[in-house]
Amino acid sequence: MTIPPSVDAILQRLGSLPYPHALLVSEIRRVLELVRRDELPLADIDSRVLAGLRRWQQPSLKRVINATGVVLHTNLGRAPLAALGQVEGYSNLEYDLASGKRGKRDAHTAPLLEKLLGVPAIAVNNNAAAVYLVLHELAAGHEVIVSRGELIEIGDGFRIPDIMQRSGAILREVGATNKTSIEDYAQAINDRTRLIMRVHPSNFKVTGFTAKPTLEELTKLGRERRIPVYEDLGSGCLVDLRPYGIDEPQVKHSLDAGVDVVSFSCDKLLGGPQTGLIAGDAALVPRIRRNPMYRAFRCDKLIVAALEATLRKLLLEQFDQLPALWMIRRSAAEIQARAEDMVVGLDAELVAGESVIGGGATPEQRIPTWLIALNGDAVQWERRLRAHHPPIIARIEKDRLLIDLRTVFPEDEAALRQTLLD
Repeated sequence: MTIPPSVDAILQRLGSLPYPHALLVSEIRRVLELVRRDELPLADIDSRVLAGLRRWQQPSLKRVINATGVVLHTNLGRAPLAALGQVEGYSNLEYDLASGKRGKRDAHTAPLLEKLLGVPAIAVNNNAAAVYLVLHELAAGHEVIVSRGELIEIGDGFRIPDIMQRSGAILREVGATNKTSIEDYAQAINDRTRLIMRVHPSNFKVTGFTAKPTLEELTKLGRERRIPVYEDLGSGCLVDLRPYGIDEPQVKHSLDAGVDVVSFSCDKLLGGPQTGLIAGDAALVPRIRRNPMYRAFRCDKLIVAALEATLRKLLLEQFDQLPALWMIRRSAAEIQARAEDMVVGLDAELVAGESVIGGGATPEQRIPTWLIALNGDAVQWERRLRAHHPPIIARIEKDRLLIDLRTVFPEDEAALRQTLLD
């Protein structure tokens, strides 16, 4: 076992470094423990301490170049954000400049949402919080009717039945995994029923011998029995993306079908920051906002600013200024032209392929694209690109590293090309 020097001895050599004394001592002790375990030679002590100190100065959350072709990459933050010009210093987050009195943070987003959707809406910190809040306010202690085929897991182990249980609502399953009829819903209604819930399966698809009622049938039943219909839409599509190969239910269509309350994510097909939106009936939405748990789930000023900027671009139909929508709207021919310029001089070839939406949205729906397939060791390529600054994230298929420019910003192409050439 190697006997390392004392902490004081190393401090005498490094004590003049511009770091807090406690942090410096902590790093020295960490490195000395490596020496004691014979995992580090004595000669490397100083350099390893300095490297550790520098790591504390570097942000862990950093920008990356997404070359995977997955537009809403969950591990890379889902919808990429545009430069939104965040407000620095103080802001009028909860201050009414016109009256000089206290205001509400909703004022920055609610008017935009109502203009886009035609109904009142509020924002919370994600869609799981939105689901919880709706269930807690409208059905705590009472039954919520849900089709058995819609009791989904929304990611990371969070399941609709679990959220429902925590909200205090009582799950009433109806139908079968693959088929549920309007009669199943009608027969389940009793004096304890407070809500009919429809969950859009945005992260999977059931095909074959399947059936379920239309939204119009559900809302008609709800009106007849005076029970609100709530739909968790998941991916939150506000723009018609069918011309670009993506067929996902739009929020407006659900509201037009008579759904009383909808909730959905903002960091998926809406193209904004992580937020959950609740929209719908003019009496129910304010009631949900008055729930004491709303304060626990409300958005902070950074999210409010990012959401306001996103909604404004949607309202003005500046779709190409929202990166996720810009990427989805690019044709295969555009990607091919960019890839042809990129591949010149590279040991690579162009192959036809597919981009995916990802992020728990639009299962089995893909967009035609063109891929740069690099020759050589795919694992080595992947590691090398991932170690770049900024990191470049690509994908490996059939032992080849693939680059999909659909998810690469044009301003990053020069850096990407230079890295591939080096």
